Amino acid sequence: MRKTKVSVHHERLQVSSEILRAIAHPLRMKILEFIDRNTEINVNKIYNTLGLEQSITSQHLRILRLAGLVDTERDGKYVHYSINYEKVGGTVEGVKRFLEKSRVLQK
Repeated sequence: MRKTKVSVHHERLQVSSEILRAIAHPLRMKILEFIDRNTEINVNKIYNTLGLEQSITSQHLRILRLAGLVDTERDGKYVHYSINYEKVGGTVEGVKRFLEKSRVLQK
């Protein structure tokens, strides 16, 4: 049996797990896809177009915002949401690196 030294950076692991947990929900993925198609959109358009309750939409947007996956900009009484592509891209790259390392270790 091969022993492999694994180095875990606990703070990064915590951040990564929060991001993946935020992405893992089907409704949040649907919201992210909708924001992506519209570049920037307010919460009213999101819940009206997707047929969701306002409170549920706001809860899911809060999770996405806390994970850093969406950015907000206030315009009067409206809050506009946009995708934080840098954070999303970093997450995708992190997952790719993890999968590549996992394949190497399995060989």
